[in-house]
Amino acid sequence: MSESSASALPPGRRSRQPFIHPENLSLDSSGFSSPPVNFLQELPSYRSIARRRTTILSRDKQSGTLLKPTDSYSSQLEGGITENLNSQSIRKYALNISEKRRLRNIQETQMKYLSEWDQWKRYSSKSWKRFIGKAREMTTHLELWREDIRSIEGKFGTGIQSYFSFLRFLVLLNLVIFLIIFMLVLLPVLLTKYNITNSTFVVIPSQDTDVQCTVYPISSSGLIYFYSYVIDLLSGTGFLEETCLFYGHYTIDGVKFQNFTYDLPLAYLLSTIAYLALSLLWIVKRSVEGFKINLIRSEEHFQSYCNKIFAGWDFCITNRGMADLKHSSLRYELRADLEEERIRQKIAERTSEETIRIYSLRLFLNCIVLAVLAACFYAIYRATIFSQEHMKKEIDKMVFGENLLILYLPSIVITLANFITPMIFAKIIHYEDYSPGFEIRLTILRCVFMRLATICVLVFTLGSKITSCDNYSCELCGYNQKLYPCWETQVGQEMYKLMIFDLIIILAVTLFVDFPRKLLVTYCSSWKLIQCWGQQEFAIPDNVLGIVYGQTICWIGAFFSPLLPAIATLKFIIIFYVKEMSLLYTCRPSPRQFRASNSNFFFLLVLLIGLCLAIIPLTISMARISSSKACGPFTNFNTTWEVVPKTVSTFPSSLQSLVYGVTSEAFAVPFFMIICLIMFYFIALAGAHKRVVVQLREQLSLESRDKRYLIQKLTEAQKDIKNRLDWQ
Repeated sequence: MSESSASALPPGRRSRQPFIHPENLSLDSSGFSSPPVNFLQELPSYRSIARRRTTILSRDKQSGTLLKPTDSYSSQLEGGITENLNSQSIRKYALNISEKRRLRNIQETQMKYLSEWDQWKRYSSKSWKRFIGKAREMTTHLELWREDIRSIEGKFGTGIQSYFSFLRFLVLLNLVIFLIIFMLVLLPVLLTKYNITNSTFVVIPSQDTDVQCTVYPISSSGLIYFYSYVIDLLSGTGFLEETCLFYGHYTIDGVKFQNFTYDLPLAYLLSTIAYLALSLLWIVKRSVEGFKINLIRSEEHFQSYCNKIFAGWDFCITNRGMADLKHSSLRYELRADLEEERIRQKIAERTSEETIRIYSLRLFLNCIVLAVLAACFYAIYRATIFSQEHMKKEIDKMVFGENLLILYLPSIVITLANFITPMIFAKIIHYEDYSPGFEIRLTILRCVFMRLATICVLVFTLGSKITSCDNYSCELCGYNQKLYPCWETQVGQEMYKLMIFDLIIILAVTLFVDFPRKLLVTYCSSWKLIQCWGQQEFAIPDNVLGIVYGQTICWIGAFFSPLLPAIATLKFIIIFYVKEMSLLYTCRPSPRQFRASNSNFFFLLVLLIGLCLAIIPLTISMARISSSKACGPFTNFNTTWEVVPKTVSTFPSSLQSLVYGVTSEAFAVPFFMIICLIMFYFIALAGAHKRVVVQLREQLSLESRDKRYLIQKLTEAQKDIKNRLDWQ
């Protein structure tokens, strides 16, 4: 320090600047010291790279990220922003207000030097983006049940809110499905039936079909008791069988307008393909984001702990009781994670004898599970056969309760199976020695399979009865015409009964079980039995399985009952308000909560499984089972799918050759090979991205070690400086 600078210090204050040798520190023009290369080589990141010189050092030398001093983050970010000012908005960058204002001034300055055409494009693009933003903001106010779902989110968290959002998604999905069927099938028929347009029905031309196959008796004449109307309304028979609710109503070949003829059989088939494809694409699109989040969270257990501790709180919660519940939920998740870690250590320490014993026990318990499933499926099979054989009796020969029991026997058995089997699975899973998280997932998977497979068992049982008989009519008509003159309508009636009965059960459980249980818990809480029983929990997985079960029924039944999506829409709207009232007044949230991202992905995954199971019986019924000769638009076709080759045969010869070439094996084999190559490419690309993510994580870890090392060196330097000053 010079004498002049020393004399400028206040009296009585010692100089705090130590004497530093010039060979230890040199100052550059910017006032910052450039550390020597020997010091950089002591960093942990440099040492790790030196140990892996053969794989990483060459890349690091080219980039110079570890051997050259780098600029600050803000300068790099500013450079990237100034280069992309023309294409991106400043709002997208994580900067403070002053930095954004400075960059906006730079952007406005650059605008002056552009041509008028470029300025007009820039202003029009900005105005269009502003208009799109305002439009999206306005559409959020038109969102269905927006205030109700936000209120639920504020009181009970994002886990329960995701269930009601999923229910809203199903309402919109069924509404769109109904609009597709209405536009393609119902609208042309209604316009012609009520003479709204100048169009006429095209009668199905008669072919060489035996008269016995075209007989379709509908018993709706004579004296009708009052309760028969109730049975018809609940089962879809009688007066409802002749309406546009079912397949048999559309026994026409098309609608002839002034300039063209509308092919109703083709439109009927295309509507089914359209709503299935739309459902698949919509579900996959919504599930992508949840899959990404679950994939990231499942990478590392330490990251899961950090997320729960530092980012596990749900800031949407404003209710004190829900806050306490969220605290207990986080404690439960941490205990479950620790339990899973303990089980992993236990598995690693198992001996060969213990491993053989536990796997033998699991094999035995899974055999019990399969036996339970087989018993339920057989009960559904026998109930369906019994119902189909006895429902043909005249109504006046049976009393009201007996008739209703016969009609709803398959639905009752399915409901009982769905109620009993989850309790059995919950008891069995405790003896299989799995981790808590895997226990939940396996139990839910078994319940999903049980609920959705029961519908398939019912449909396949009906299919076996339709295609099997002991008389000559099966060979003549291709199906059991005596019992099922219009089998598509009768399958639609079964789906209709399942839909109605499911709604009745939901309403009955809420009104006659949950509500009295709430009253008993509230006013008779001193009784020990009531204390053990407790208040009903709002279990998210069980409620989701219920509505996915209803949606699977809708997907299967929409082909046989075109108005079933409209009924499903009304049903889910009723369920929304019933479940909301149940949550607010009769139930308590489950202590085992779900995150919104995990819940959304789980809901959509279960829904996708239901869609895949619904496609199987629909495909078999359209491609393998002979269509009815007494009703429906496909009476002149052996199967429903035959309308496609007939339509293709009306195309021009060049277009026919193109279609036949695309559907031939000569095109399918190379196309399959190309798809496999593309799939392998994306698999390799995903592997490369995963390796890059691993390297970036290692680099972040090394960066944190470097910071700790530099802080340690800085602390030592400060202590050294303090000791020198004290020595002076």
